[in-house]
Amino acid sequence: MKLRIQPTDRETLLSDDEFIISKTDTRGRITYGNKVLIDISCFQEHELLGKQHNIVRHPDMPRGIFHILWELIEAGKEYNGFVINLRKDGGFYWIYTNVTPSYDASGQLIGYYSVRRKPKREALDIIKPIYKQMLEVERQAGAKQAITASRALLNDILKDKGTSYDEFICTLQH
Repeated sequence: MKLRIQPTDRETLLSDDEFIISKTDTRGRITYGNKVLIDISCFQEHELLGKQHNIVRHPDMPRGIFHILWELIEAGKEYNGFVINLRKDGGFYWIYTNVTPSYDASGQLIGYYSVRRKPKREALDIIKPIYKQMLEVERQAGAKQAITASRALLNDILKDKGTSYDEFICTLQH
């Protein structure tokens, strides 16, 4: 059962030298989380292990972005992006994340490995309004068409900028 956490406006910032590291199985259940993840999320380790990684999903995060993430990693590619996560106490934290598939010695997919760090504030100034637009389009489209609608909006934004999703995201952070 997913906890019902009431979001607040309390932001927690990662420091420049902190990295959040986690591993999940192929279905997104957390198999490892480092101390930074445990501390910033306000969850205890036993509350995270075995749970879906979306336990920290913030309601202000567009579903279309997670659709891109899963599309890429299930295809064996890495994902880079900006994510707002929800803390157990209702607060939030922004991250720049890299998610990569993990394979065993025989090349079999065994899960996903994620390293997150502090995002550039200038990047968030650009991302936040885009996410807000995507959320609004998702709400207007309804549950069945939400992802399609927000992906279409994002594709239009990227087309106007003359760039791909990966190029756009990596340019913002670097």
